[in-house]
Amino acid sequence: MLLLLLLAPLFLRPLGAGGAQTPNATSEGCQIIHPPWEGGIRYRGLTRDQVKAINFLPVDYEIEYVCRGEREVVGPKVRKCLANGSWTDMDTPSRCVRICTKSYLTLENGKVFLMGGDLPALDGARVDFRCDPDFHLVGSSRTICSQGQWSTPKPHCQVNRTPHSERRAVYIGALFPMSGGWPGGQACQPAVEMALEDVNSRRDILPDYELKLIHHDSKCDPGQATKYLYELLYNDPIKIILMPGCSSVSTLVAEAARMWNLIVLSYGSSSPALSNRQRFPTFFRTHPSATLHNPTRVKLFEKWGWKKIATIQQTTEVFTSTLDDLEERVKEAGIEITFRQSFFSDPAVPVKNLKRQDARIIVGLFYETEARKVFCEVYKERLFGKKYVWFLIGWYADNWFKIYDPSINCTVDEMTEAVEGHITTEIVMLNPANTRSISNMTSQEFVEKLTKRLKRHPEETGGFQEAPLAYDAIWALALALNKTSGGGGRSGVRLEDFNYNNQTITDQIYRAMNSSSFEGVSGHVVFDASGSRMAWTLIEQLQGGSYKKIGYYDSTKDDLSWSKTDKWIGGSPPADQTLVIKTFRFLSQKLFISVSVLSSLGIVLAVVCLSFNIYNSHVRYIQNSQPNLNNLTAVGCSLALAAVFPLGLDGYHIGRSQFPFVCQARLWLLGLGFSLGYGSMFTKIWWVHTVFTKKEEKKEWRKTLEPWKLYATVGLLVGTDILTLAIWQIVDPLHRTIETFAKEEPKEDIDVSILPQLEHCSSKKMNTWLGIFYGYKGLLLLLGIFLAYETKSVSTEKINDHRAVGMAIYNVAVLCLITAPVTMILSSQQDAAFAFASLAIVFSSYITLVVLFVPKMRRLITRGEWQSEAQDTMKTGSSTNNNEEEKSRLLEKENRELEKIIAEKEERVSELRHQLQSRQQLRSRRHPPTPPDPSGGLPRGPSEPPDRLSCDGSRVHLLYK
Repeated sequence: MLLLLLLAPLFLRPLGAGGAQTPNATSEGCQIIHPPWEGGIRYRGLTRDQVKAINFLPVDYEIEYVCRGEREVVGPKVRKCLANGSWTDMDTPSRCVRICTKSYLTLENGKVFLMGGDLPALDGARVDFRCDPDFHLVGSSRTICSQGQWSTPKPHCQVNRTPHSERRAVYIGALFPMSGGWPGGQACQPAVEMALEDVNSRRDILPDYELKLIHHDSKCDPGQATKYLYELLYNDPIKIILMPGCSSVSTLVAEAARMWNLIVLSYGSSSPALSNRQRFPTFFRTHPSATLHNPTRVKLFEKWGWKKIATIQQTTEVFTSTLDDLEERVKEAGIEITFRQSFFSDPAVPVKNLKRQDARIIVGLFYETEARKVFCEVYKERLFGKKYVWFLIGWYADNWFKIYDPSINCTVDEMTEAVEGHITTEIVMLNPANTRSISNMTSQEFVEKLTKRLKRHPEETGGFQEAPLAYDAIWALALALNKTSGGGGRSGVRLEDFNYNNQTITDQIYRAMNSSSFEGVSGHVVFDASGSRMAWTLIEQLQGGSYKKIGYYDSTKDDLSWSKTDKWIGGSPPADQTLVIKTFRFLSQKLFISVSVLSSLGIVLAVVCLSFNIYNSHVRYIQNSQPNLNNLTAVGCSLALAAVFPLGLDGYHIGRSQFPFVCQARLWLLGLGFSLGYGSMFTKIWWVHTVFTKKEEKKEWRKTLEPWKLYATVGLLVGTDILTLAIWQIVDPLHRTIETFAKEEPKEDIDVSILPQLEHCSSKKMNTWLGIFYGYKGLLLLLGIFLAYETKSVSTEKINDHRAVGMAIYNVAVLCLITAPVTMILSSQQDAAFAFASLAIVFSSYITLVVLFVPKMRRLITRGEWQSEAQDTMKTGSSTNNNEEEKSRLLEKENRELEKIIAEKEERVSELRHQLQSRQQLRSRRHPPTPPDPSGGLPRGPSEPPDRLSCDGSRVHLLYK
């Protein structure tokens, strides 16, 4: 805050012409000055933007010069703004000058004299070197600093050695694999011989001893190695150390060495099992453990966002233990090994399994000879390209895939195509800094010197990459023996006194090896607690048939140095699996809109029919059709048609949280619509069948069919549905469920697959509830069909539209019985299922409305029968003669007239009988009784003719006929 107050006057001062500050008012501060070349100025308390915004700094403000890289400030490092507007010490310029490395300012076993300057060493500084007594200087005695580089390599002081003829030999027993799974001895043996020459030429290391090598070809075969190990141990001279190569041989040698008090130093063993100190107590190796690859692999998996990997390994201990370690590390990092394959000699089946399991990121652990077999199968299965990444071991020969191999049937071009783009993780076996090692050679000088000793091209020589490790192994041994013998330590042990029973010398060599720390051609050499080398990891990628460095990884510091030179066939790192895109199958909107329009028109039709029925409820013809039941049918059809809308709603229209409400709407609208619509029709046909099919028993019911019984029947059906739906909703409510289909491949060549999904309304016991509903409703439909058939010939005035109801029941039942099982079968086809269900609802509703209401409308409109029941009774004219109900009413009227005539006739007959009896009594008084007429007639009086009596009998008979 104080600094801003000091600078405020500068920001508020008036501007001169052109908007620049007037330069003559120097008393207010100092003008900003330019920094030196390859340097900068640190402005305390100011940001970069603030510095760019001002031209002057206040009095007493201090600036500090800083330099880039390995440069130092020469001249004033800090300047201060004076009151007169100038900076302090402006007569002395400040420059950024290169400095030479400070390692030249010290000399082991000698002294350094710096001439022409003080520390640090700047351009023009001169250094002279002098060695202590009993040492002589190897190299130039003077060097000059120029542009940040010393003019000559740094010399060293060597002890004055004993002549070769007087030096005692110390023997090393080595096993070099010149062939087999890893022919590393082809380059490692020459590197060891180089190291022995360099060590033996040094006067400061083992001055009284000479290291000599006895070696055999193990062929990387434990059986062959056992034979040569026996020869090394049981044949003179005594070997002070053993140096095996590949892991399988090192395991055998290291287990046996403990019984012979021998130190084992390997240059080419990477098996993690060899890190077991209890099993291999005297084992060291300059080749890091294969598990050192695993942190690098995990780091790369995390860098590229891979969470699923697959592995394929050769069935050997080194690869099995490496893979076990990798599995633990990826698990800690949240990465999953989805598929793990192994093989002994034939990788064909495991490679096919990787293809079948859609493996994309594959870690391969096998020797070079098996690698060619694997990638021949990879080519056949097309398990390469932009969708796949292979991680291999980096210690193969650079042209391993081009080497002729009679065991495979793939060409060089096919192999080159199959391996393109794979990643290798390799222990840094050659110092990338190219600094001078303890042997006074840089890594590049070592490579050039080794190449001259090889008989073949380095790419065709096995173990060329591991050769620096073999070279440094000899130096680690020499330094340890030098410390043990007293050349650089205190013990003064005589190495020539070593034998296989001398535990003391072995322990001292062990301690010396365990404390090794020096700069080798492979980098800094140091061993961890398990005797394994600690090193960086080199990451390479095969690009265009040759390996390119793309990064380094230091697992001790978790530091990944990336060069951004990685190239991918598809332009970017592939996915660790086929990207599965979940897509929902939504209902066709054209179908939904079309059916919705039909449903809307149906609802309008239902409203029109309902309005018509209510408006004309006073008309006798409408009254005789039970209009209230017809009204319930129209309402039921409206609800069923309204159910079409939620039936077509899915995730395209609504969210996940709204889905349960839509499911309930479907169920309730369709359930209540069916109960009201079909239930009211079923009630009509039920009562017609109940009352009018049994003539004698239900004769009184026909005269007095009470409406409340009809309404109670409908209420029972609706109440049953409401109760069942409520129990369903409370106990096992409907919710959103997802049906997943088989993955589909897109038409485009992209690394994705489509996972179709379909939304359903379902519950935990959906089949049970559907069974209850379908069983109950199915029985009603079948019973409705039966009743409609039984009452087709019944004629009644109380429910005059029961034949139309029967026709509607036929259509509804047939559509429902067909649609229900079809929609269950087609439930996975959203368009077909919706079309069947919705169109069945629409058609059954349309048919019901048309069959029940349109004839009534037509009759009332065409015949003009709009009068009430009282008016209809007064005007029973010829307009109703053709109607069955009118005929029935006329017949009843005629029957009543006939009954009245019969009653009058019976009364007349009774009267005539009475008169007849009176006449007979009167005749009997006048005349004696006469025998009856043989013909069977009544006895005649004397004055009555017979024809009259017979005539009266026929009249009486006719009256009772």
